[in-house]
Amino acid sequence: MANRLNSSEVLRQIDNLTLDLIKLKKNVLRNLKAEAKTKKSKPSLFGSVSGNDISEEIIEESKKNLFRELKDM
Repeated sequence: MANRLNSSEVLRQIDNLTLDLIKLKKNVLRNLKAEAKTKKSKPSLFGSVSGNDISEEIIEESKKNLFRELKDM
């Protein structure tokens, strides 16, 4: 009788540990998902120009690159 009681107690503890592991898995996955959301950043042009000064030369060069002449049309 003592063996059966011990066996059932061990099985109950194993079930409890299994449930604890499932809860831990869910928490880890939830935290990983939350971290992935916070790491995403919106694209920004802030800081992309060195020296923090935008001169007319930089503006004209950007215009030329953006609005290039279409000679083949």
